[in-house]
Amino acid sequence: MKNIPFLDNWLKRRDTARGTALFGPGADGDSDTEGLAELLAECELLRSRAGDAGLELDDSPASLEALDQLTPRWRDDPEELPWLGNDAGLYLGSVIVRTVPGAAWQLWPSGQPVVRLASGREVNVVEFGLDWAVNGAPELSQVYAEVSEL
Repeated sequence: MKNIPFLDNWLKRRDTARGTALFGPGADGDSDTEGLAELLAECELLRSRAGDAGLELDDSPASLEALDQLTPRWRDDPEELPWLGNDAGLYLGSVIVRTVPGAAWQLWPSGQPVVRLASGREVNVVEFGLDWAVNGAPELSQVYAEVSEL
């Protein structure tokens, strides 16, 4: 299982034992999808790097286009690259969840966050974010455009 620090924090906040599935309603029938969405939208490293470049991320599709235009200085730091790619994927997912009707966060049993569309399709946004951070393609705005058309 991948070490995803934000899930550890979420688990602590939910007072849930390690190894317990994090998706679906809790024992009381209440799911904390809003709390999970807020946690996944933090993307601190990406927001910091974007801010350093003068870009404020406002969770809009236009901000994805602006991110695609940034000079990829993070590629110079192999230790930061996967973290930034993870954040880019989570940010992409957050924009999709906030702007595409019927889209919602889902956690796979492995703990991997994905976006589930109204059609039932699951989009592994973290994988797209990592590809974007490492290769610059596909562009985040392109992924968003394709997903929002489904």
